[in-house]
Amino acid sequence: MEKGSRFGREQQEAVWQTTEVDALYKLKRAGVRVPQPYGCYEGVLLMELITDCEGDEAPRLGDVALTPERSRADHGVMMRYVTRTLYAGLVHGDLSEFNVLVDEKGPVIIDLPQVIDASANNNAARFFTRDVTNITAYYALYAPELTTTRYDGEIRSRFEAGELEPESELTGVYHERTGLADVDALLDELEAVEIEELGRLERAAEADAAR
Repeated sequence: MEKGSRFGREQQEAVWQTTEVDALYKLKRAGVRVPQPYGCYEGVLLMELITDCEGDEAPRLGDVALTPERSRADHGVMMRYVTRTLYAGLVHGDLSEFNVLVDEKGPVIIDLPQVIDASANNNAARFFTRDVTNITAYYALYAPELTTTRYDGEIRSRFEAGELEPESELTGVYHERTGLADVDALLDELEAVEIEELGRLERAAEADAAR
């Protein structure tokens, strides 16, 4: 793989295919709308074709004009999907209007070869924030009020606290803690504990001497 040989490229493609298939099955079970995978055959990943109401290939989100109402509704659906994805332990890693198809039922997430393990990857939080920010920015083109939401911080903080559920009620409100620690107060507290401990030891020594 490092040398970029033909064999290396083939092995890399196999890894990507396996990763994507595993992610598709996992997200299907989690209740996220993704294409139904059918497996890999002779190096080709086969999956469901997402179509529009006329049977043609469904357009990408970036090619669809939305009303403000549809934008707000579909954005809410996508926030539910990213919540379920994170709850399943994954982060899409490249979510945008180019990796979402739209059929008559709503958005369908595609392109998952770069999916990230939410717990094992040190960059998972950064990629999650980027995913939510990207997709929100697109829907906000039609519903500008979405720019004030902070679903990324809300969902991520609940996940990190072990409080996230697939159907968690979301508000889009998140206040990031930016205050610095009160170092002086902490040092005063440590000093008080130390003085108390020294006093306890002195009293114990005096009691032993009295015996």
